[in-house]
Amino acid sequence: MKNKSTMWILAALLFGILSGLLFHWLLPVATRESVVAVLDTVTHMFLNLIKMIIAPLIFATLVSGIAGAAKSAGVGKLFGRSMIWFLSASILVGAFGFITAHLLNVGDGLHLMPGGDAGMETKPLDYQEFITHIIPTSVFAALTANNPLQILVFGALFGIALLNLRKKGRSSIADAIDELMGVMLKVTGYVMLAAPVGVFAGIASAFTSQGLDAFATYASFIGGFYVSLSALWVIMVGVAVAFLGRAAFRLVRIVREPMVIAFATSSSEAALPKLIEGLTKFGIEKRTTGFVLPLGYSFNVDGSMMYMTFASVFLINAYGIDMDLGQQIAMTAMLLLSSKGMAGVPRGSLVVVAAVVPAFGIPAAGIGVLLVIDQLLDMGRTATNILGNAIATAVIGRNHDKSTSLLEAPRAEANQDAEVTEDSREPELVSRH
Repeated sequence: MKNKSTMWILAALLFGILSGLLFHWLLPVATRESVVAVLDTVTHMFLNLIKMIIAPLIFATLVSGIAGAAKSAGVGKLFGRSMIWFLSASILVGAFGFITAHLLNVGDGLHLMPGGDAGMETKPLDYQEFITHIIPTSVFAALTANNPLQILVFGALFGIALLNLRKKGRSSIADAIDELMGVMLKVTGYVMLAAPVGVFAGIASAFTSQGLDAFATYASFIGGFYVSLSALWVIMVGVAVAFLGRAAFRLVRIVREPMVIAFATSSSEAALPKLIEGLTKFGIEKRTTGFVLPLGYSFNVDGSMMYMTFASVFLINAYGIDMDLGQQIAMTAMLLLSSKGMAGVPRGSLVVVAAVVPAFGIPAAGIGVLLVIDQLLDMGRTATNILGNAIATAVIGRNHDKSTSLLEAPRAEANQDAEVTEDSREPELVSRH
């Protein structure tokens, strides 16, 4: 069934590209716009289905996992390992994108002239606001907004509290959460039956609207970006092999379906249910997946980091701006920091670039240039974000689950010994009476 689902999604992707190009070439402009409107409606309906289940799925998975854990002390260690991985990955991917963009000379020779405006908000990001925004003012607002980081904060606290209560005896709330998780996984399965339709509509809309003409002028940038992304994928899989061995290839097979969904819809949220399901099949405990993935969606955006450094170098070369290496490194560092606050922001990567690059002398109008081709680029960076988070969760999860099981084994043996001792005493007590 899983292979059939993957084949249906891949077929929908290819059929969507072909249909979109035919619509673009054969239909008059007015009819084409009507077709795009219909396709966009279908895409939004599918994405709304996904958004409908994201918050309860994250909450139930996280709380059920933590409440079923033998000890809550492991959560702090898991958080630390995750953040070290995410920060290291962002630095390395940002450096890789910066270097490859310069090696390929993306944007060189375009000779763009400053003028106009970007057509979008370019004010600097408020880091104080981002940090305080991590703590939800209302759990209901966090759930309604599908904010993964805020859900993670409340869910972790709720799960730890439920764990402490569960240690004292059976908890009906914990049992209800466990049942809720089972129900949400079932609902997720129903929703994902519509994935091929959503994939077809999303990709067909993009190609019906833009065709290939709009991308021709920036072919070197698009081609260079996807060549570099392909190289990054090879490196990422190599890192996975170094930590996971041959199991890394099984992981890649498992996550190809959520990657295709992410590519076609340009939505990490759309791929999350399938990604959780795949990582669980890979052998990562639900409590670990439920904690690391939402954190990764906010802090581990490898594809977006690659795009932002690539796009900034493109604009420097396209406008012929004389910027020394120190300034470019400072800009890359600013992009890295800013990327951590873009979770849940539509076209978040482009918004971050718009907020950062004008401060370094790059015309804001350049964002309008990127906007023309952003849909095509967004597909690749979103799929890369999924691969990066899958590898991070698998590596961190395996190490954490092993260490946790080693800590839990002596406790389980001690409990069994206690039960045996207690059972062996019963005949003595009966015989005395």
